[in-house]
Amino acid sequence: MATVLKTVSIATLSAIALVACTEEPDKAQKGAAIGAGIGLISGILTDDDSNGKIKRTLAGAAIGGLIGNELDKQEEELRSSLNGTGVEINRVGGQLVVTLPEDITFDTDSTVLRPSLQNVMIELSQSLNKYPDTVIDLVGHTDNVGSTAYNQNLSTRRAQAVQSELIFNGVSSERIRAYGRSEQMPIASNDTFEGRAANRRVEIIITPRQ
Repeated sequence: MATVLKTVSIATLSAIALVACTEEPDKAQKGAAIGAGIGLISGILTDDDSNGKIKRTLAGAAIGGLIGNELDKQEEELRSSLNGTGVEINRVGGQLVVTLPEDITFDTDSTVLRPSLQNVMIELSQSLNKYPDTVIDLVGHTDNVGSTAYNQNLSTRRAQAVQSELIFNGVSSERIRAYGRSEQMPIASNDTFEGRAANRRVEIIITPRQ
């Protein structure tokens, strides 16, 4: 009977965690809910007593809530400091995605950052240094014009160009991974000029360390 109850409890808590991940009410509360669920599941799996489970729940909730609050603050500050620059900022689950469109970042077929992007890169670097308990993925993307090999090389070198600028501005290289995805992950149709332009981008994906 205890085993059945344990199985039901784990399934129930897992469902709660999933709901917390997919619904949008309050991001910090979402993090706390996920953390609480993790703490309880951990207690159940290790056969802790009730006091142990409660401690794990509270610890998990605190960690999850802190993660959510930090991302909330960083998102709000970046939206304020980068307003009007053409940079796009989106919260995707437990990650913050900062998108640099090609038209403000690179000339056509170039991997050299435009001088006009310097202030944007300084603001981004300052934000990343202010919230150091994160890892950063720099992902280059292209449209589908040209060969896959060419686009892979272009997308990788563009991600690396952004990486070099962040490191130059003081962001630790140990936190950063840079790579290209060629035309594999379009966000718009490559059948139109506007769609192809949207697909040419570098994404800065900020993920809290767990």
